[in-house]
Amino acid sequence: MGTTQLESVPEPKYWHLRTVLTEALDSEFAVGEILPNERDLAARFGVARATLRQALEQLELEGRLQRRRGVGTTVAPPRMGVDVGTEQHTWPGAGEDAWQSADCTLAEPPATVAEALETDRAEPVHIVRRTRMTHGQPVAAELLYIPRSSVPELSAIDAPSGAARARAVLRELQRLELEGGESAVELGSAGADDAKALDRLPGAPVLVVTTRYHADGRTAALSVATYRADTCRLTFGDSGGVEIHQGPERRAS
Repeated sequence: MGTTQLESVPEPKYWHLRTVLTEALDSEFAVGEILPNERDLAARFGVARATLRQALEQLELEGRLQRRRGVGTTVAPPRMGVDVGTEQHTWPGAGEDAWQSADCTLAEPPATVAEALETDRAEPVHIVRRTRMTHGQPVAAELLYIPRSSVPELSAIDAPSGAARARAVLRELQRLELEGGESAVELGSAGADDAKALDRLPGAPVLVVTTRYHADGRTAALSVATYRADTCRLTFGDSGGVEIHQGPERRAS
């Protein structure tokens, strides 16, 4: 493997390096292959390690690279197609819902969630934790906040805790007449809990989809779903729904 020096270019050096690295990924590396360490890569391309890190972080954000605990930086597989749910008149857990309920607790919500739900900050809400897998890989983690007023008939005896209670909360929620929902998407960084659930490093890029579900003229539930940005690509259809489509095929050596 020869040494490649970067020429003077008007664009930022890390961005030009990102282009050079992309060409190298396509021609020299296979999906899942571990990249050389930062010192060797920086020497090969004649750049400072800080510049190299910027380029690697950009490629991770674009889904070309993955940083894995105990492994290092590897070439990422193509993004997977996952349906986020295009029906705005379906409660979480209804129909062919692909999420798996993991747990449910009754606790005080974050201040921003309490504001969105128009509840008192000290008023506990049901917090349902759900996960989503595709091809055996975790692609999303969700926190679903449901005020007790939305599920007044919930019986603690029938579903005392855990996944069973989560499913019971969702069943009771479906008794309400859903008036609609609205979603917003933003780029974020994985916190400790999300990183653990998604098998990512803290600070890894994620896509956060926040959905409000309306019933009885109010926000009856709030979903905060965190998707792996290296795995998922979100697009919006004419219906206003959200889908994640298969990304373009990548050439592997």
